[in-house]
Amino acid sequence: GYFSETQVKPSPKETKRQLCLSLSLSISVSSLHSLSLYPMDAHVAQLQMQYRNYILSLYQQGFLDDQFTELKSLQDDGTPDFVAEVLSLFFDDCVKLVGNMARALDQTGTVDFSQVGANVHQLKGSSSSVGAKRVKGLCINFKELCEAKNYEGCVRCLQQVDIEYKTLKAKLQDMFNLEKQIVQAGGIVPQVDIN
Repeated sequence: GYFSETQVKPSPKETKRQLCLSLSLSISVSSLHSLSLYPMDAHVAQLQMQYRNYILSLYQQGFLDDQFTELKSLQDDGTPDFVAEVLSLFFDDCVKLVGNMARALDQTGTVDFSQVGANVHQLKGSSSSVGAKRVKGLCINFKELCEAKNYEGCVRCLQQVDIEYKTLKAKLQDMFNLEKQIVQAGGIVPQVDIN
């Protein structure tokens, strides 16, 4: 208790200074708050524009096709994570099928091209169902290489498929991050008209 008895009381001048300081602080905070309403709308509009441009670029660059638009249209408030869940299954499929094909092509001299072809066919189907246009296109070429038993061509095509699905995954992750930013900023993720 020694210090409590010897505490120095602030001078009236000091008390007045603290009061003014806290008052001016609360005024600047409240004026900032009211000012932030307009820039917030501008921020949301900017994010929405960025999102629209990004989605359009994914179509223009051939990463996605109309099937992805169909997939997005099936998502609603009742199933907000529908697209993310379907894509997650697709990418799990990619990992499994690419792994299977790599193992099959690793059997130099005894490659079972029909097994590789079956995996390519499955990947073509799942890439087609989510609108992964580039992956699907590679699978069409890959299937022909399997039928021709073109080993070098199959190995090259598998490498391209591996790069392409991983690139698409990263691009879609960016898309989901943009969607999250829009929602966190209080906006609504816009429907993007592709045609």
